[in-house]
Amino acid sequence: MTSRTIDREAPPQRALVLHPDRSSRDDDRTSAARLVEAVGLSAALDLVVADAAVAPLRRVTPATLFGKGKVAEVGERVEALEADVVVVDDQLTPVQQRNLEKAWKAKVIDRTGLILEIFARRARTREGRLQVELARLTYERSRLVRTWTHLERQRGGFGVMGGPGETQIETDRRLLAEKIGKLKRDLVEVRRTRTLQRGARQRHPYPAVALVGYTNAGKSTLFNRLTAADVVAQDMLFATLDPTLRMLKLPDGRPAIMSDTVGFISDLPHELVEAFRATLEEVQEADVVLHVRDIASEETDAQARDVREVLERLGVDIEERNVLEVWNKIDRLEPEDRAMAEGDARRAHPPAVLVSAATGEGCEALLSAIAGLVDDAEPLEAHVPAGEGAAIAWLYRNGRVVDRQADEHGGVRLQVRLTAQALGQFERLFPSAELRGV
Repeated sequence: MTSRTIDREAPPQRALVLHPDRSSRDDDRTSAARLVEAVGLSAALDLVVADAAVAPLRRVTPATLFGKGKVAEVGERVEALEADVVVVDDQLTPVQQRNLEKAWKAKVIDRTGLILEIFARRARTREGRLQVELARLTYERSRLVRTWTHLERQRGGFGVMGGPGETQIETDRRLLAEKIGKLKRDLVEVRRTRTLQRGARQRHPYPAVALVGYTNAGKSTLFNRLTAADVVAQDMLFATLDPTLRMLKLPDGRPAIMSDTVGFISDLPHELVEAFRATLEEVQEADVVLHVRDIASEETDAQARDVREVLERLGVDIEERNVLEVWNKIDRLEPEDRAMAEGDARRAHPPAVLVSAATGEGCEALLSAIAGLVDDAEPLEAHVPAGEGAAIAWLYRNGRVVDRQADEHGGVRLQVRLTAQALGQFERLFPSAELRGV
């Protein structure tokens, strides 16, 4: 365990949370909102937040990030609070992190380390754990910057070999490189297995629906509401990390596969981009992408931009997808704000549906909207002769039946929408049935 790792076995640690307010930061988020998010991340790591503050940062000091006066002021605050950990909601260089730990006599963890630690605790699948471990080791490798000053340096000689400290650094780097190499090989094998599993799923003619959104936007609550699942849904950042798949019933009984994905966040550490790829592959394969937004949050527009930015970094082109925005948590809006949201939703692009995952309001309209997006196939007329009840049942399970009439010979004529894949399967399975365009 490194000096910067939060010990998950120890009693809860007291933390001071600081958000450096860079005046040059170009975004629409307020410093107060960023601080609230940093406090939420700290709470997700089971830290007891003793105090939190915005720290103005006019100029970056290379050695400590903050100026000498601010470092001393924070040090006094750490001592008064008896804080064990200082969370700095920014990226720290290894030198800055080490110098601040010495000055404040407490563990210091930056935004990247904080998110990595949360991911390490929450990942459940083998692939999730491998990806998080790979991200953590990549992050730790950058921390190996001459931290072995307590070891004796070799004196004299021709300088062919470094001293013991230098040798220790090189040994650690080599061991980390070996671990990283093994993790990458393990991930290749796990991904190969998942690709085979996805290929097996694609042989079923069910449309795929993927949920994306900012962390804590209510994706898991909505997922549970629509699929009657029991995925963990908490008022906590990153409550869901591993992709989860469940069957979803669309109107008229048509099934679909829905996937719940990890929540996105602003300033996503580059070490964690790979850890998002597993969940984002479900998005890339989806027929419909539901972008869930916390419409009651003052930061909803900024959060939506962050989601789109991360998707672009991962190569997912939103403009080419069937995207439906789900404006969640309408139960938390005041009447006048709700009326305004309803007007905005009617003009929104991509189209938007207002829902409350907590109460279920709007979920029927959402399912109808999803069905409309996956019903891109032209309707067909199927004539199923008498005695072919299995064919009728198959069409109800795998397509969307929009009309049904009995004929004079005991057969059935149905108008049905089928994907190209489902159409091919139906023709192979039930050659006696007749299909023609409407």
